[in-house]
Amino acid sequence: MQIVRKAALKIPRGIFTLLAFVFMSSCSEGLVKAEFQPTDNGSWAKDDVIEFVFSEMDTIQKHDMFINVRNDNSFPYNNLFLIAQLKFPDGESVTDTLEYEMALPDGTWLGKGYGGVKENKLWYKENIVFNSSGVYTLRVSHAMRKNGNVEGVVNLEGITDVGYEIVKSNK
Repeated sequence: MQIVRKAALKIPRGIFTLLAFVFMSSCSEGLVKAEFQPTDNGSWAKDDVIEFVFSEMDTIQKHDMFINVRNDNSFPYNNLFLIAQLKFPDGESVTDTLEYEMALPDGTWLGKGYGGVKENKLWYKENIVFNSSGVYTLRVSHAMRKNGNVEGVVNLEGITDVGYEIVKSNK
C-alpha cells in the first residue's frame, strides 16, 4: 500500500516541477537584464541617487526599459516623481523627469504583490536600441515635493526597493 502512495506522490511532484519550470522560463522569456537595490530601511533620501551599470547589450534588437519600484503602506502619496538619467558609452546622456500613478483615487495601491508591499513596473523607454557596445549607466532619484513647497521631500518614506528591467521589445 505504501508503494502505491509513494508512486502517486511522485507523479504530482514531477508534474509540479515541470509546471514550475515552464512557468519560470515563460516569465523571463524576453528578459535581458534586471536588478534591484534597497533603499535605506524604506526611506529614500533626496540626495540618494540609485545607480545601475550594465553592458553587453544587443546593438540591433529593440528593447523596452522599465523602472521597478517597491512600496509599502507607509508611502504617503498617490503618485511618484522620478528623475532618470541614462548615460551611454560615448558619454552622451538623456535625463527625464517622470511621473507615475501609484494609487487609485480611493487609495487602493496599484502594482502587484501582497502582504503590504506592492511592486510597480513603470514604463521608462520604449523601443530603445542600445546601438553602442560598452557600459551604460542608469541613475534614478526621486523628485517628490509637498504641494506649495519648493524644497523637495528630504526622506521619502515607503519606497523599499528601486530597480530596472530591460526586455526585448515585441514591436
